[in-house]
Amino acid sequence: MCYSKFNEIIDSIRALDADVISIETSRSHGDVIESFETAVYPLGIGLGVYDIHSPRVPTKEEVIANIERPLRQLSLEQFWVNPDCGLKTRREPETVAALEVLVAATKEVRAKYGK
Repeated sequence: MCYSKFNEIIDSIRALDADVISIETSRSHGDVIESFETAVYPLGIGLGVYDIHSPRVPTKEEVIANIERPLRQLSLEQFWVNPDCGLKTRREPETVAALEVLVAATKEVRAKYGK
């Protein structure tokens, strides 16, 4: 889901009965998760942690910050790490480089939080 006011549509999201929802959040640095502070969503939430619209490969520190922000509201088990949207706008070299950063950042966060 892209750029929505999730607190206004959370009931509809729940009604989808999806195991995991995917939300673009890299440009807001995960702040969209605030919508889920009062509206509990018990299933998986995949949040975009890097902006696929830019050819710039994010740093590991940037991705870590975008992973840690949602962990204020979500459990590690509930949170899925994703790139924003699909990767169709990116060329293979920048995609591979960005995904390598995403994996390294995810591993570091898992080690930090004991998962």
